[in-house]
Amino acid sequence: MSQGGMGNLQLSQDGIRLEGFSEFLLPLYVKEIRSRRDSALVLRSERNVTLNVRNSQGHLTGQLTVGSDSVEAQCRRLEVRSRADGLPLFSADADEIRIGTRTFTVTGSEGAVFRHSVETPLIQSSASEELKLESPTRTLTMGAPRGVEVTSAHGALTVGGRKDLQLQSTEGEIILDAATVRLASLPLGVFAPEPPGRASPPPPPAGQATYEVCVCPSGKLYLSPAASSSTCQAVSNICLWS
Repeated sequence: MSQGGMGNLQLSQDGIRLEGFSEFLLPLYVKEIRSRRDSALVLRSERNVTLNVRNSQGHLTGQLTVGSDSVEAQCRRLEVRSRADGLPLFSADADEIRIGTRTFTVTGSEGAVFRHSVETPLIQSSASEELKLESPTRTLTMGAPRGVEVTSAHGALTVGGRKDLQLQSTEGEIILDAATVRLASLPLGVFAPEPPGRASPPPPPAGQATYEVCVCPSGKLYLSPAASSSTCQAVSNICLWS
């Protein structure tokens, strides 16, 4: 031991310098720990490595624990900032989690699972992948104060459901704008007896090939053989049993 220190421990005007491996059996209180410019700083433990931050009263205000199978941070707010410009990339507190990157990419084969609502201005897939929004056991609802746009620039767009599929507009219109609009698998209705005093439409000719699309009072669509006048009837078997 000398005035300059002892063994691997050297005393200087800038502080204390340790060479090689050092082991502390009790807590270490320092203002700053740094490594050489040409080497990394390594904190090694057989169990966990825990960093604590306390206020002037000694109360714990922040904690970072690196374990064998997890990394835990306990604090009021957690932030990850960009090294280039210092802008926040990720932040989390008790009220919200905010991601500041331009694009949030999910690379898992099963996609992303959200147990509650999601608020975002844009959801899109990469150029070579399909985009699928699915709610296996509940209802999938999309809403926006100024409209919802669903676009497929180069492929088909499929909307399906096990039960009812509703397109609802409270103030505007629902427009189907396409070169061809197909209503597949519509049921074929049959004529019901007309009330007395009303003439029934003439029977359809043999080999009927043209049909009329009818709407029941409930909103259900069905086909009816076309004739010189409308053959749609509110008492059609389709309307009565829908």
